[in-house]
Order: sequence, then C-alpha cells, then structure tokens
Amino acid sequence: MIQALIFDCDGTLVDSMFAHYSSWRKALSSQEITLDEDHFYQHSGTPSSRVIPKVAAEQGKKLDFQRALDEKERHFLQSSDLLLPIPRVVEIARMNRGHMKMAVASGGTRNLVHHQLQQMKIMDWFETIVTCEDTEHHKPDPDVFLEAARRLQVEPENCRVYEDGEPGIEAARRAGMECVDIRKI
Repeated sequence: MIQALIFDCDGTLVDSMFAHYSSWRKALSSQEITLDEDHFYQHSGTPSSRVIPKVAAEQGKKLDFQRALDEKERHFLQSSDLLLPIPRVVEIARMNRGHMKMAVASGGTRNLVHHQLQQMKIMDWFETIVTCEDTEHHKPDPDVFLEAARRLQVEPENCRVYEDGEPGIEAARRAGMECVDIRKI
C-alpha cells in the first residue's frame, strides 16, 4: 500500500534540464571544455560531480570543478525564465498535498533544488527535500530515495517514486520502491 510519494526534481517536477545544460555549457567553455547535449541528457539524475569530471577527462582537459560549478550555479540562477513546471507531475503532487506524505529526492544541489521549487511555488508541499549533499552515494544507487523514506518514516516498499531518467528509475528499483517513469504518463 502506497503511503508516500517521492519526486525527482529536474525533469520530473521542473522542466529545467535545458537550463542546466545551457549553464554547464557556458561554465565549461571558459575552461575550453565542450559539453554534448545528448551526452548530458543521458546522465540525467546523476550528480554533476560525477558527470562533468568524466566529460573533461574524455577530452583530455584539466578541470577546475569548483570554479566550473560556481560559474554554472551563477548562470543557472540567472536563467529562471527557462524553468517551467511539468504540469502532469505537478498536478499529481497538488492532488496528493495534505493527503499523503511527500518528498523530493534529487541528485541536484540543495541550493538549486530549493531555487527551482521556490520558483514553481511548490516548496512547502513537501515534508522533506533530499539532495546530493545528504547522501554519499548517488543515483543509480538507491540512497537518496532510502533517505527520503527514512525521513518520512515510511518503509521503502510503501513508497512510489516519480522519475524521468534511467539512473533514477534504477535507484528506485534498487530501493524496492514502485516507480512511475513520467516520460510514459
């Protein structure tokens, strides 16, 4: 019996992937690193701290990750106009607000996840928000979802996850949670 809903943020509640891609592309260009859009989207849900160093290494480039991350976040915070809600998923959250425990579990940084939820005016809908700073292992590992379930005090098998990316879907499976691939609804 489902007792809690857990939502990914980027690409699930918020159509933010192009804003992330565009911000990373700008930030990496100052270090002469290129970012392929398809490659970026294939790693949706995986923390940038894993993806971006791999991209740089594949190009044989030395990366100052912290500098790139700071630039990326600055660009992203300036691109709020590119952020849009994903109506069908936001509606699911709206309909269940106050009736079921709900959380956000994201591979994104706390600052950017909070920014997006505030932009969409839905931050107060969720009992807890788990981000990449809250777990050691990230999607496709199940830790972010298990931490959300722990905070909600709901057994993993009683949670339903809403996800848009393969790493997140795999993480939900490994957590023993029901998963809805929002690309199919």
